[in-house]
Amino acid sequence: MTITAIAVDPSNPKEFTVIHPQISAPADYDLLVDIKAVSINPVDTKVRESLIKNGLEQPRVLGWDASGVVLAVGSKATGFKVGDEVWYAGDITRSGSNSTQQLIDSRIVSHKPQSMNWAQAAAMPLTTLTAWEGLFERLKVQDAGADKTLLIIGGAGGVGSLAISLAALNAKVKVIATASNASSAQWCRDRGADLTVDWHDLKGELAKHDIKQVDYIFCLNDTDGHWAAICDLIAPQGQICTIVENSQPLDQSALKMKSAALHWEFMYTRSMFNTPDIAEQGKILQQVAKLVDESKLQGTLSDTLHGFTIENLEKAHSKVAEGRMRGKMVIEF
Repeated sequence: MTITAIAVDPSNPKEFTVIHPQISAPADYDLLVDIKAVSINPVDTKVRESLIKNGLEQPRVLGWDASGVVLAVGSKATGFKVGDEVWYAGDITRSGSNSTQQLIDSRIVSHKPQSMNWAQAAAMPLTTLTAWEGLFERLKVQDAGADKTLLIIGGAGGVGSLAISLAALNAKVKVIATASNASSAQWCRDRGADLTVDWHDLKGELAKHDIKQVDYIFCLNDTDGHWAAICDLIAPQGQICTIVENSQPLDQSALKMKSAALHWEFMYTRSMFNTPDIAEQGKILQQVAKLVDESKLQGTLSDTLHGFTIENLEKAHSKVAEGRMRGKMVIEF
């Protein structure tokens, strides 16, 4: 069977090209997956920008969210069989999911929610894992009391949408989310936000609600631009987590005075370094699939493009690169 992938073209990294890669049999922990849908994330556009800037020698297949059907199972992969429907966020060190078939480590895969179609399922894994790890492994908001507050900067985006819902489900904290307009604010409230504020003036907006400081901050957008407000707003001994790289050194003097902690969340850490707990990602996705099937957690799909084509991939990249996405965009094969 011919495998089709869409890759960044090494002769012109600004363009995509169709290739037909050869894929070997699954290694020990691998699954071979027949992909049904993929979603586009900011990491796709950032990696592409890096390739445009620095060049590449071989075609690079991007894509780090997928849903599909297991075609073959490696000798050490457990819990899966041919025909299983799965979802996963992938591994940035390997060839991506913008392909009709892909090899993926079974330990970072789980069975997809039965109640979701392919597009709905493909929209969630990467953002779900980022939100879960940031909230519960870095910030540990599940240990906080009802008198504590969590500020999510970027509430209507892919990660923010799930962070709001997961915090509302698994923690007692008051959830405050930023939004840029009335529609986005309603999106956040529909997912469990107790309060929404305009991100353009965080301190002023929170002051309107008599909030001068917050105990936890989860920054999902523009660390540089929000840093001064973050340092002012974080409570003494508070916790900050960001997923967004900074382009300039962050002045942390205010954090030192407050004994506040800064955490970084990078969803690919476990797979990049093959950490001893790499299988936690598969377990998290399985827990989330259960929440979805129990109607306790809703998906974040906002737009679906039909057909695995260069035109649709370009369209999705352009939309995501604008930085104004509400929810997630998916290409359904």
